[in-house]
Amino acid sequence: MNTLVPLDTKVRCRTVFISDVHLGFHGCSADFLLDFLGRVECDTLYLVGDIVDFWYMKKRANWPKSHGEVLYRILDMARHGTRVVFVPGNHDEAVRPFDGMMFGCIEIQDRLVHETADGKRFLVLHGDQFDSVVRCSKWLAKLGAWAYDVLLRMNTVINRARRLFGRDYWSLAAFLKHKVKNAVSYISSFEEAVVKAAAEEGVDGVVCGHIHRAEMTRMHEILYMNCGDWVESCTALVERKDGAMELLEWREHARRVKVLRPDAQGELELWGETGKGLAA
Repeated sequence: MNTLVPLDTKVRCRTVFISDVHLGFHGCSADFLLDFLGRVECDTLYLVGDIVDFWYMKKRANWPKSHGEVLYRILDMARHGTRVVFVPGNHDEAVRPFDGMMFGCIEIQDRLVHETADGKRFLVLHGDQFDSVVRCSKWLAKLGAWAYDVLLRMNTVINRARRLFGRDYWSLAAFLKHKVKNAVSYISSFEEAVVKAAAEEGVDGVVCGHIHRAEMTRMHEILYMNCGDWVESCTALVERKDGAMELLEWREHARRVKVLRPDAQGELELWGETGKGLAA
């Protein structure tokens, strides 16, 4: 169920987590992210890796105005009191040597533990550390990034045709991830590895990104939360003022919001009213 949100609505929450923005990449949905950042008020903003796509920009110079405006908005939030923490990923791994340092008003942390308002502790990291392809074969990882780029270009053509017939956005890349056996196995293995690391840390849950698949589910008593991405799904993980965690989807005209929240049994339920303590 999707809920319409007026253009003047502010999303007020304690913490926001976003990942896999890929600024500098032609597929980045910077306009959607700008709309979201312009309407969110939070105490802490976590940038959970792959915010800037240095891999892509090494091959091709690409920096539209909207991509610069995203960075400006983030810096503006930091200057006006929002704590901004940058957790580097593999596409912006050049920042990792600066772990523990400050970049102006922005903290750089390779991994850290976030404590919610209700006392739960969540490990926060990008997640590429648990991707065997990235760890063991960088050329294969870059080949995968190239294939993803091709899929997105095909996706653009497909969705132009769908719009002509009044159809909603559809993701070819997401469809293949869910249908191709090896991709499903890869995602499952990644999630299991991340959850195992969180259990070893003795925390209540984990927040990550990397695989461009937004998710919030309970696995082996650990709350697994993936921020998704701002290439296709346009999702953000948010902590409400009371410590409850929700997953927001911010794609369709940047006006329709889908909210996912785990119930007491760890299953997913859809909230029909975004205004329950989140939007005001």
